Order: sequence, then structure tokens, then C-alpha cells
Amino acid sequence: MKKLLLCLLGLVSPLSVAATMPDDLLIIQKPIVFDDKRKALTLQYMQERYGMMQDEPTIIPRLVVVHWTVIPTFEQTFAAFNPPELPAARDGIRAGGDLNVSSQFVIDRDGTIYQLMPETTMARHTIGLNYTAIGIENIADGDSLPMTDAQLDANTRLIRYLAAKYPIEYVLGHSEYHRFRDTSWWQETDANYFTEKNDPDIAFMNRLRNQLSDLSLKPLP
Repeated sequence: MKKLLLCLLGLVSPLSVAATMPDDLLIIQKPIVFDDKRKALTLQYMQERYGMMQDEPTIIPRLVVVHWTVIPTFEQTFAAFNPPELPAARDGIRAGGDLNVSSQFVIDRDGTIYQLMPETTMARHTIGLNYTAIGIENIADGDSLPMTDAQLDANTRLIRYLAAKYPIEYVLGHSEYHRFRDTSWWQETDANYFTEKNDPDIAFMNRLRNQLSDLSLKPLP
């Protein structure tokens, strides 16, 4: 039924749905602006932050990083991610470049999954790891908007889908990304460019990884 709904929405072709989409997964396509400016900024980010020189801003996903937005609605989150250039309000991370933050996916509080970018296009969401990480943002803040059971279920189903398509080795929360700093995964060229994160809470991440325990995921470093 969900496959049929996706087709009726005109989001993907029937053949594409039948070939790649599980029965229990509905992904609503809601692309942010990815024009020549964003492409150039992404390529610049990859070169300056990771020493990667490419003609296209593509990645091979091997990690999934789960986040919360601290923005209360999907609409506001989309509006924040949509401009190609980092707004003045984010000057605290401007040292990392002018590319705006974003993620490939956003999950609303009721479990609705939105795709903002192609899975293999780099998004700026996790210092040091963007070059190989798919980002999943959740509409939550851990306080007045805790992560929901619907989001747990949606993250589980989405990550299973991604792990079936790509060689995903780790699933981590943004709050856990520091554990990769002393490994070969960390490609950030500036050792001083780092920010502390607390999203999502570790209890949620442990519940999520328990739901994915049958996958061949590696324990975090």
C-alpha cells in the first residue's frame, strides 16, 4: 500500500519503487536547493576540510549519523537547510566554510521520513566524517521535544534500507562522533575544528542499535 501511495504522490516511478523500496517504508522527496553555488561550496568544503579533489560532490556511504534538530518543526528545519550558504547566525561554525548545514534525511515527530538530498551527495552535518556519512536529522531537542517511539521506528526502517544498499559499517549519534577522532575515519584537516554535541541521547542510540542488532554493524571505536 505504501509503495502505491509513493507512486500516486508522483515521487518515484513504479519500477523504482518495486525495485528498491521495502513495503513498510515511505520516503517523501523534499529536495533542498542544490544549484551550482551549493555544488561549488560542497566541492570547496571537501577539498579544504578533507583534502578531496573531485568533479562531483559524491560520497560512498559507510556511516550513518543520527541527529536531532533543536528546531521544533520540519518546515522550519527545511527553511534552515534550504539556502546553499551558511547564514550569519551560524558564525560559530563558519571556520569550517560557507557551505550551509544539511542532511540527506529528516524524520518528523510522527515518523514521517523526508529526503532532502541524494544519499550519495555530501551534506554538511558531522565534522570530520561528512565525506562518508549519511545524516538523519530528527525533529527533537531532547528536552521539551524528546525523541519519539515513531522516530525510533522510522530510523530503524530507514537505516535497514540504507544498509541494504550501501556498505554501512557504523551507526552513531552526533554525540558519539568524537570517538572517531583518533581513527583513520577522521579526515578533518584542522585539528582544532571540533564542537561538542549531545544529540541524540545515548539511551535513544542504544535502543536504536538494539533494533539493528541483526545487521553486521561494528561497535563504536
